[in-house]
Amino acid sequence: MARLLRIAPQNIPIHIIQRGNNRQVCFGSDDNHAAYAGWLKEYSKKYKVDVHAWVMMTNHTHLLCTPRQEKGISSMMQALGRRYVRYFNYEYKRSGTLWEGRYKSCLIESRTYLLKVYRYIELNPVRAGIVLSPEDYRWSSYRINALGKASDLCTPHPEYMMLGSDTKERCNKYQALFEYHINDR
Repeated sequence: MARLLRIAPQNIPIHIIQRGNNRQVCFGSDDNHAAYAGWLKEYSKKYKVDVHAWVMMTNHTHLLCTPRQEKGISSMMQALGRRYVRYFNYEYKRSGTLWEGRYKSCLIESRTYLLKVYRYIELNPVRAGIVLSPEDYRWSSYRINALGKASDLCTPHPEYMMLGSDTKERCNKYQALFEYHINDR
């Protein structure tokens, strides 16, 4: 049976999750993370997909993206997946699949839900017990969105931009979204 076409309308944010096959390691070193991030940046620009938030865990990734053209997400994920799997297999002298099937995706329609997805993605390392604070995890967009670190990978979503009139105000309000979850832990 043919695969169903994914729904990824232009200008609607999408939460993407891609897991390692059998939850195996997909990122074994900082070089692996850097390679994936570099290709994510390359293909997001090529296929006109804005990346708003991301985290690369050891065995999976989360992305919050908005496609700016038809089939942008699927083209980006296909190109990124193929390139990264070739690299990973060569690097670790292995063959075969790396990812657990196709990536999962969910449309994000609600304005209030969008920032919750940002937070969910960037709190992954805290929930996994890897770090105590999301700013301590290098392979996520938290430092960009909460601390104002410059990035040519992340494109702020208009909802994020509405948090404040300047970078400092946006960062302060964004950090406040995380206080309950971090202090509660």
